[in-house]
Amino acid sequence: MDSAPSCMRRDTSAWRAQVWISFGLSVAICGIGLAWLPGTDLDRAFMVMGYVFCMTTAFALSKAVRDAAAGLADAPLYRLVVWGGFGLAMGLTAWGLVRMEIQPVWKSYLGVGWLYLITNVFTLAKMLRDAHEADLIERR
Repeated sequence: MDSAPSCMRRDTSAWRAQVWISFGLSVAICGIGLAWLPGTDLDRAFMVMGYVFCMTTAFALSKAVRDAAAGLADAPLYRLVVWGGFGLAMGLTAWGLVRMEIQPVWKSYLGVGWLYLITNVFTLAKMLRDAHEADLIERR
């Protein structure tokens, strides 16, 4: 295992602002799309749960992948739960979106917003983890 560097280069304040703004925009885009969704209340509730499930499992997956890259070993069952949970969340949310009886333009809006949210979760998780690791290195 490589030794840790004595200092880490930190993200710029502009990058941190862009990541938080982008994450906030993706949450707002998803929230607006779900609030104005022309489907049934059950469809709306399913999609809200799906988006939240996808978002939380994306954070968990991001941590698990980063830990594995750092050489921290997780139990095989934990890896299965993390990857399986993320796959299940994405699959069920996609299934719910496809099966809804709404106009294709709404499906496209919700789908793009959803994928924008997930990509922002991974970027935000990386930025937060990088800052945490830099703090740890500076404390040594």
